[in-house]
Amino acid sequence: MISRVLGNIARVGVGDVVVVHGGIGFQVFVTPPFASELHKGDDVELYTHLIVREDSLTLYGFKTEEEREVFEILMSVSGIGPRIGLAALSVFTPNDLRRAVADQDAAALARIPGVGKKVASRMLVELGDKLGVPAELPQASAPMSGVVEAEVKAALIGLGWNDAKADAALAELGGNGLNASDLLRAALIKLGGTNGR
Repeated sequence: MISRVLGNIARVGVGDVVVVHGGIGFQVFVTPPFASELHKGDDVELYTHLIVREDSLTLYGFKTEEEREVFEILMSVSGIGPRIGLAALSVFTPNDLRRAVADQDAAALARIPGVGKKVASRMLVELGDKLGVPAELPQASAPMSGVVEAEVKAALIGLGWNDAKADAALAELGGNGLNASDLLRAALIKLGGTNGR
């Protein structure tokens, strides 16, 4: 099991990075909000989960051990695989997910791309108290700039939404003082699971 990758970032995509360590480049799939924080040439430490299948080895990377743990717990739910697990952490922080489950908020979980009402209800039943008790959420205070909006718009388009939908979501969120990661997460919640793909 590869549980951690440390190295230099050779490439950053919308939802993946290539990390070079010991002359080997590891492609690691990450959430778009996390990818927006990473830059080519930076050193990075990722907490990873390796999915082994007959025809592939796929690494999923996370900023914290907590995110990786939540990802692994999410995949214990019937019908939830790594794609939806990563999508959940693109839309919600671990604490947001704890709160949604604690509040039995199926509508919130149904905002995750690939999760409908039926799967959301199953998540509430099967997760139970596995995620733990939610803590108070901190207030975002970083100012938003045109550069941040442009980064987030590019990420949304890369995820399949068109220009008009991306612009509309960002216009509704304008002036909220969010950084790139939080703005992308808020835009994904606003757009829900109806992307253009």
